[in-house]
Amino acid sequence: MRAWQVTELGEPRAAMRLVGDVPRPVPGPGQLLVRVRAAAVNFPDALMVRGQYQVRPPLPFTPGVELCGEVVAGERAGERVIGNPVLPGGAFAEYALLEAAAAFPAPGPLDDAEAAALHIGYQTAWFALHRRAGLRPGETLLVHAAAGGVGSAAVQLGRAAGARVIAVVGGPGKAAVARELGADLVVDRTAVDFTAAVKEATGGRGADVVFDPVGGAAFTGSTRCVAFEGRIVVVGFASGDIPAAALNHALVKNYSILGLHWGLYNSRDPQAVLAAHEELTELAGAGVVRPLVSARLPLARAADAVQRVADGRSTGRVVVLGE
Repeated sequence: MRAWQVTELGEPRAAMRLVGDVPRPVPGPGQLLVRVRAAAVNFPDALMVRGQYQVRPPLPFTPGVELCGEVVAGERAGERVIGNPVLPGGAFAEYALLEAAAAFPAPGPLDDAEAAALHIGYQTAWFALHRRAGLRPGETLLVHAAAGGVGSAAVQLGRAAGARVIAVVGGPGKAAVARELGADLVVDRTAVDFTAAVKEATGGRGADVVFDPVGGAAFTGSTRCVAFEGRIVVVGFASGDIPAAALNHALVKNYSILGLHWGLYNSRDPQAVLAAHEELTELAGAGVVRPLVSARLPLARAADAVQRVADGRSTGRVVVLGE
């Protein structure tokens, strides 16, 4: 089969190579072989190719941590499913393996590209907002990188939860995307100070919940505009800057700093992941959430797709289509 492989770590466009004679994976006990119909690109894909992610598969490996595929053998043959492929054989290939217990039915209303993009980003946002932060109707939710993959999911899920959503983005093009997603207020951080904008919009109270996949200045600024008893959920560090939290500041202002590593739930509480998938499927069926797919590229352009996400040049989700 054809599959993209990384034999040396580096930038995606340089390190990824499309190989035409990779052996098709063989499912072991409890695994499913799927034909990849679509693979959504995630920022961790770029980090993995660079050797900067917490998961470091042995070389050579095929990147791609999220897919929609069709089961090709066994009792579930023909079923359309979504999930995380079993590394080192990732999703940027013609075939991949999924653990059967974590292969969820793809929501019918979503096409392959949308279904592939529903899993990691929306699960992350759902757990951040509901499991970790306990977001309540009427609260103010501040979402950083709101036009990106996981940020766009947080905007939609925040709206679905009845929150007032303030979206922070970098540039007018991304601001337009955030407005289309339904954010109540969009702040272009390249033009104005987002902390001042949040304080003004909330009458000085600040945001009850902050969704932060960026780190760096986004986190530091959030500590200055988080509400009394507010919750900052740290989801990632797309800026490359891991800030040192001033715990004395959290004490004085009475706010919480919460970490979220969604992948841990797959091993520690898989039933919670299934329950979240079922709720997300219902929301997708009702048209309340729908992944924003900004680009659909063929398998031959997977390296370009990962590089685009790595460089921060994408909005919504970039998806590599199966052939």
